[in-house]
Amino acid sequence: MAHHASGYQAFMTRLNRVPQGAPPSDLLFQILSMLLNEKEAALLALLPIKPFTVEKASKAWKLDPKSSQNILDQLADRAILVDIEQNGETLYCLPPPMAGFFEFSLMHLRNDINQKVLSELYYQYINVEEDCIKALFVDGETSLGRVFVQEKALPQNYGLHILDYERASEVVRTAKGIGISVCYCRHKMAHMDCACDAPMDICMTFNTTAQSLTRHGYARSVSVSECLELLHSAYENNLVQFGENVRRGVNFICNCCGCCCEAMLAVKRFGLAHPVHSNFIARVNENECSGCSLCASVCPVNAIGTEQSHGSSEAKSVTARVDERMCLGCGVCVRNCPTGSLHLESRPERVLTSLDTTHRTIVMAIERGTLPDLIFDNQVLLSHRALAAVLGVILRLPPVKKAMASRQLKSRYLEALLNRVRH
Repeated sequence: MAHHASGYQAFMTRLNRVPQGAPPSDLLFQILSMLLNEKEAALLALLPIKPFTVEKASKAWKLDPKSSQNILDQLADRAILVDIEQNGETLYCLPPPMAGFFEFSLMHLRNDINQKVLSELYYQYINVEEDCIKALFVDGETSLGRVFVQEKALPQNYGLHILDYERASEVVRTAKGIGISVCYCRHKMAHMDCACDAPMDICMTFNTTAQSLTRHGYARSVSVSECLELLHSAYENNLVQFGENVRRGVNFICNCCGCCCEAMLAVKRFGLAHPVHSNFIARVNENECSGCSLCASVCPVNAIGTEQSHGSSEAKSVTARVDERMCLGCGVCVRNCPTGSLHLESRPERVLTSLDTTHRTIVMAIERGTLPDLIFDNQVLLSHRALAAVLGVILRLPPVKKAMASRQLKSRYLEALLNRVRH
């Protein structure tokens, strides 16, 4: 990798400390140099991973609060930072590149940066180079996002039970703020002359993320009813709902096509849907399947094909086959089957979904070996309250994950806590 200016180099190092990572490369340097100047990169490199106040930023930057406030607000106005209103106080957070400020930069049309050049850089960094996409969707058992099953694809007579957190409609109905933006993936591919004709104005953000993006013009605020209509439109266009991998406080749901969207492309590229699939899987009734191949044509990850039907007559020589390693359990194929020969079943082993963003972040950090970066945030021990939250999550984890955490931290304090719980 070529030598880069120190501010950008420091920021790339900082970004790669978050669990999903942003592997440093010449392409990442070019991307960052389009989004911010070197001074801003150097300042961002000093910010903690967890949300922070103006006072925290001022102390890290050795600037007066007013100057720090101006810089933070300018960065939030460009969607590099997310600003959060909480109990009458403004907190700021540096989101990871994905899902975060990479996407925000293409979630509306703008003239202050060359979005075509930026799209080409994103495509090379994420879709051509492997390190970034592996960090997002392949490394570790816990992923940034998960697939929501299309609820209308679940039959009533099979007695399948779908939990509230598995319903995209429930996320919409319970959100504290909803924002709709241009789909980052299809916008990027449009600049590559590769976009499909699926709806563009359909990217959904919720809660604090939606509130920040709508406040700064990167999303438009919509009602629950309008968002549910857009969700229905996504179903009708055979798009897959891919959202944050948490049970509460979901911050985004993307409506993904198989040709543009990075999560779907990653499944096809690396040949497995774990750990992003839903708790359901598609099954074929060979006796009813006509072999029309419509299911194969609409599957976003090529998880369905056709093959010779065993013991069939010449009139029906082929039947659909589901690759269980690839199946997302999204239900798109089921909704399109003209003979009703496809249905969803519960997977034998359920996917474990993190409780919230904190829980997911900690588990991802443990799996990827970056837990010390969360505990010793920018070489400074977290506050007692934040440290207690981290340790509380660790103590509730399965024994294997606890052991992984203990080995990474090499902490006598943590070992004593774990031993106390075991005994």
